[in-house]
Amino acid sequence: MPPLPLEGIRVLDSTYVFALPYTGGQLADLGAEVIKIEGPGRPDITRGGGLYGTFPDNEPGENWWNRPSTYQLLNRGKRSLVLDMSREEGREIFREMVMVSDVVMENFTPRVMRRWGLDYPNLRKLRPDIIMVSNTGYGHGDGPYSSYPAQATTQEGTHGHCWVTGYPGDDPSKAGRSFVDFLSTWSAMLAIGSALRYRNRTGRGQWIDIGMYQAGVMFLSEYLMDAIVNNREGERIGNRHPYRAPQGAYPAAGEDEWIALSVADNLQWRALCQLMERPDLAVDGQLGTVQGRHQRHDEIDSDVSAWTRQHDKYELMHRMQAVGIASGPVLSGKDVHFDSHYRSRNFLERVQYPEDRGMGTRIIMGRPYRMSKTDLTVRGPAPTFGQDNRDLLETLLGKPVEQVNELADETVITTVPVNGEPSPTLDPQELVERGQLAEWDPDYRKRLGI
Repeated sequence: MPPLPLEGIRVLDSTYVFALPYTGGQLADLGAEVIKIEGPGRPDITRGGGLYGTFPDNEPGENWWNRPSTYQLLNRGKRSLVLDMSREEGREIFREMVMVSDVVMENFTPRVMRRWGLDYPNLRKLRPDIIMVSNTGYGHGDGPYSSYPAQATTQEGTHGHCWVTGYPGDDPSKAGRSFVDFLSTWSAMLAIGSALRYRNRTGRGQWIDIGMYQAGVMFLSEYLMDAIVNNREGERIGNRHPYRAPQGAYPAAGEDEWIALSVADNLQWRALCQLMERPDLAVDGQLGTVQGRHQRHDEIDSDVSAWTRQHDKYELMHRMQAVGIASGPVLSGKDVHFDSHYRSRNFLERVQYPEDRGMGTRIIMGRPYRMSKTDLTVRGPAPTFGQDNRDLLETLLGKPVEQVNELADETVITTVPVNGEPSPTLDPQELVERGQLAEWDPDYRKRLGI
């Protein structure tokens, strides 16, 4: 097998929740040795389940902190070192780890690493070519917001997405779940690759300072330019588009089934009318322009909906794509697992867990890209809490067994969180009745063949 792109690169991943933990998981897929670092009393909150994932078969189990789904996705293929960074003994071990690593990732508020003496100026003294990645809500520096904690639910407001997301006349809205977290994931991937390239050419490392709100603002460039050049504020337009009509999500055959489509020009409009067997719409002069179709969008939506609800969403996609109309079925989480194209791309990968984990085979997302020369896969399950403590300290750092035992006795390292508890679990059918799940299939494992 050819070498993986990041073989030989060691990453210290002292990050929590979504953005950079997912970066670490992607780096592990690419061959990096990624070591997730958590505190004995501060395990990653994705280990608790609840808002941050579900337990296998809805059962927390005795070692619940090693089981939630979101934790498994974000931390696949990593190693685990549990280290009490609030104590000098823990920080000293971290310094030793930095000296034998290539990349350090952290997502504390700016004051934390400075207070510990582990900010970039100090890490450079330990290893001059170290690459450090800091991911915060508003970036480091002298800005008035720099010290503020942040998460995606507020970030979408500060970078403007909420202002243009929602329906006309309604309140500003979120764009899905943790949208900006994953913008930071890919920003970090690009920046780390660039920094490694820079180090290979110059022998020097550097500090990557990501401000999450800026990652979001980058995706609003057309609205910013419109405001600057034309003094025109963006607005909430729902599923519609200023230069395409009709556009939207329309009901398909079946309960809560939908098809999305977007008509770009008059040629596509006439093709849609032909598929709908509505020649009267095709010859309607007012509908022969985008502007005219916008003025009568509600009327068109009614006609399109009357047609689409008679047909299967996949059938509609294939028929419209055949005549050049951008369209696609609106997939539920269940649909994604059975979609033939997802399967052909091997986007959903099967991960086999050790027998003592009691999790069997599970399906998690792979990567949204493929490489022609490198066969990338998820390289293994997420680690258990502190699973590699002894190997890293004794083998990598060469510490005597007696010293490692003492660190364990003093809970500087551990394999069991010293606090925390699993989120309460509810019967899946009750969640369906509450409207928090669309549906529940108790035979899902059988249907997926796992």
